[in-house]
Amino acid sequence: MEYTFYKYQGAGNDFIIFDARKAAVNLTEEAVFRLCDRHFGIGADGILVLKPATMADFEMLFFNPDGSTGMFCGNGGRCIAMFAHNQQIVKNAVMSFAAADGLHFAHVIDPTLVSLKMTDTKSFELHKDGVWIDTGTSHFVQQVEDVEKIDVVKAGRKLRNDKRFALHQGTNVNFYSIEKENTLKVRTYERGVEDETLACGTGITATALAYVLTHFKEDGKYKTEVKTRFSTLNVECSRKGEKFENVLLTGPAVKVFEGITEI
Repeated sequence: MEYTFYKYQGAGNDFIIFDARKAAVNLTEEAVFRLCDRHFGIGADGILVLKPATMADFEMLFFNPDGSTGMFCGNGGRCIAMFAHNQQIVKNAVMSFAAADGLHFAHVIDPTLVSLKMTDTKSFELHKDGVWIDTGTSHFVQQVEDVEKIDVVKAGRKLRNDKRFALHQGTNVNFYSIEKENTLKVRTYERGVEDETLACGTGITATALAYVLTHFKEDGKYKTEVKTRFSTLNVECSRKGEKFENVLLTGPAVKVFEGITEI
């Protein structure tokens, strides 16, 4: 069966989007893998499906390229908000949507910029070599002297399958270095993609929160600039002891193209 699809990217993190408000889009693991393949399919870091919802403007389903689901995607959330705005699915610049980790709010600031409210975060573990933190999906964050010198795939794959994170079904892995106070450079190895991606929204958020957690002692509001391979995003948060509230992820989200594909 043929479906219209839309390709969006947020900071280089790219997604295939399907609108399933009027007709269901049934995706098998094989179909997801084929569509995300960059040689034999459309090519993407994941698939987003927009569905109708009763308690929000819409619902977002997210699929990793390997077909796994049940987790949240921050850049995907920003991209689907821009998609809903561009398609006039939601008339207002501020919208709500349901996802695997709960309700989110997004604000389309301009034609290329979206701010997304992430879930409050209080699940983390301090390790000698980094911080494990849940920002809608599992992330391990490790500070390094120079992130550009890290073999992200080799080091990330080793930590992704570390037995410490077995209860979390493995973990995404982020490496960051400090450019200056409140400005970080980050690179991410993504579980489900099983490779380095150009950006990861939940990983950028996890990195900023881990940085605040380990470098500042005071409660209060923090804003961290996070540089990925080709873009810059901002993470704002309010720290209250061991809990982070009002977490906002702001960065670019733009349409790349649209087309028709068979599923």
